[in-house]
Amino acid sequence: MVLAGGEGRRLGPLTQDRAKPAVPFGAKYRIIDIVLSNFVNSGLHRIKVLTQYKSASLEEHIARSWRLTPMLDSFIETIPAQQRTGKSWFKGSADAVYQCWHVIEDEDPELVCIFGGDHVYKM
Repeated sequence: MVLAGGEGRRLGPLTQDRAKPAVPFGAKYRIIDIVLSNFVNSGLHRIKVLTQYKSASLEEHIARSWRLTPMLDSFIETIPAQQRTGKSWFKGSADAVYQCWHVIEDEDPELVCIFGGDHVYKM
């Protein structure tokens, strides 16, 4: 699971029209591409991406750039914020996981990995 709903206030104009994970990185990538590459290169091919803030460009980028093979049980699926408990959106990372716990339970996974969609690192 990738938490990709960050507003990125400190990035100012870069996140005015997009979520922080959708900010361009390098010549042709987005920040989230680093995280998704780490997942895929580590053998994790069933990936849920939780979105929230200005998620349209992020969802479009993932749909265009990340096509795994569903027939081999490999996928990247975006999950929009759902307001399942209360009247407000996610109140942070832990609340995002809590409100989307049903998504995890539906998959009945052996292992759950939760990473930030706006972190740049190599696994």
